[in-house]
Amino acid sequence: MLKRIFLACGLFVAVSCSTVPVTGRKQLDIVPDSQMLSMSFSEYDNFMKTHRLSTDAANTAMVKRVGQRIQQAVETYMAQNNLSSQLSGFQWEFNLVEDKTPNAWCMPGGKVVIYTGILPLTQNETGLAVVMGHEIAHAIAKHGNERMSQGLVQQLGGVALDVALANRPAETRNIFLTSYGVGSQLGLLKYGRTQESEADRLGLIFMAMAGYDPQQAIPFWERMAAKSGGQAPPEFLSTHPSDETRIRDLRRLMPEAMKYYKPR
Repeated sequence: MLKRIFLACGLFVAVSCSTVPVTGRKQLDIVPDSQMLSMSFSEYDNFMKTHRLSTDAANTAMVKRVGQRIQQAVETYMAQNNLSSQLSGFQWEFNLVEDKTPNAWCMPGGKVVIYTGILPLTQNETGLAVVMGHEIAHAIAKHGNERMSQGLVQQLGGVALDVALANRPAETRNIFLTSYGVGSQLGLLKYGRTQESEADRLGLIFMAMAGYDPQQAIPFWERMAAKSGGQAPPEFLSTHPSDETRIRDLRRLMPEAMKYYKPR
């Protein structure tokens, strides 16, 4: 399977591989950003039509406040690194929906949804910034695009997105929703280990630039680990880092993140 993915990346070379900010990792990206944004906005609208917004005014305001601060941090970071063009077409939104699942996600174009079920784990505004920084980092690093590209290669033979939508719409839509964790029962644990590590690193930087203490990421992930009850499979069988690996890596990344931290 991986050989097929690498082969696809080799076949498309310049137009089908992109580079992850900060890490410089090459990733498969066979779907044009314009098509991803169009599909993202459509699926986001579909999701919002079938889910109820939270009526908790305080928590809703907190979600929007944290989101806007991290958005500003992302835009500043990308500008400082001459990457602002990668945010072209973004239409940021931050919403809190009523759902007991401890989940959150960010679609391409800055469409962020927080589920009320994760608020007991975030506990406060800084904990929420950990989650939002992490999820937005997945979008900035185009991890969903990467998974969508891999899914098109693995399941549909690498056909173009518009062809896949025309010929096999249900399968293509499922690949998209799975790629972004929409409706996932796995909470935040939905990406591969490399992608999760990249999102942790970028997420720490974004929350720090937004004025939130990145050191609070460690107790948040410790709470997530406690909720899982130690039932996660061995790391080599898992698609995400073990709790111990993630927390150890967060400690290693903390000095870099703290360089960006200026309390507000």
